[in-house]
Amino acid sequence: MTFVIPAAAQRIPADQLPQLLRTMPKAELHMHIEGSLEPELIFALAQRNGVALPYASVEDLRSAYAFTDLQSFLDIYYAGASVLLKEQDFYDMAMAYLERAAADHVVRAEIFFDPQTHTERGVPMETVILGLSRACQAAQAQWGISAVLILSFLRHLSEEAAVATLQAALPYREHFIGIGLDSAELGNPPEKFARVFAQCKTLGFHLVAHAGEEGPPAYVWGALDVLKVERIDHGVQSEKDQALMQRLAQTRMPLTVCPLSNQKLCVFPDLRDHNLPRLLEAGLNVTVNSDDPAYFGGYVNENYLQVFAATGMGAAQAYQLARNSLEATFANAAQQAAWVQQLDACFERMAA
Repeated sequence: MTFVIPAAAQRIPADQLPQLLRTMPKAELHMHIEGSLEPELIFALAQRNGVALPYASVEDLRSAYAFTDLQSFLDIYYAGASVLLKEQDFYDMAMAYLERAAADHVVRAEIFFDPQTHTERGVPMETVILGLSRACQAAQAQWGISAVLILSFLRHLSEEAAVATLQAALPYREHFIGIGLDSAELGNPPEKFARVFAQCKTLGFHLVAHAGEEGPPAYVWGALDVLKVERIDHGVQSEKDQALMQRLAQTRMPLTVCPLSNQKLCVFPDLRDHNLPRLLEAGLNVTVNSDDPAYFGGYVNENYLQVFAATGMGAAQAYQLARNSLEATFANAAQQAAWVQQLDACFERMAA
């Protein structure tokens, strides 16, 4: 840990912890915008675009959100995305998320989007990127939230498809700051995408990748050493490799952990068993995020509230996690420092 937890954290009464978790400034670094599509919006967009859904009602769709693993979730995730056809659809989806994020006191959102999910359906790259980017700009003006985009490759597809996606996106490169890797992890190791990530690094993009959610610690090593990422998305399986744990702690490599996602996908079926407190105790630079909040039962504040209630963490850990998130952003140092000042002020107010 490279910072001192303020004394104010020790003076905040336990019964004030939920309010602290809700109101403290935080960043969200692991959120798939397609995973924020609520059933109500899916049905509204389906009606607007004349898309037939295999569900009779909003309730019927929501009741289908019973996942046994990552793949069972991805199947319904891609079905939900089928309603996204026009630039306005992507704008509406992102604005709905950003309004919720602002209400959760998220000051910075670094949002994943999956262009291949849409271009494979014939939706132009321009439609996807410009709709999302317009929402980021509007949210900054309307709610003061800083929001940026990270283009993610689908790892169950080929590296050649990722290269083609990158080339199609480059005319719009001013609208996204980074490159990520997501979708089905098992059987798709990071090494599969070594060449395209090297190209993205040369182009100056920030690099992140999902690793160690269902995949083994070896996938985290691969993301670090082969893909040269700046953050590990998930990373909870790192605990199975002590040498990896030491490296992650020593380098302060950020891990974007998603508690409710881990519970919903049966990585940790009971939140009381989640390893987030142990990762923190081991000195890892972990953060709390929502992943696919419409499908996994909660936006970022709900992730904080539920994992704290289940594991018994307190105000000191809340400060660690929030500050980790702010300092793990790809914002500049001055902006990070301003957010940390806001965080410190929040803790002082709660302790008064």
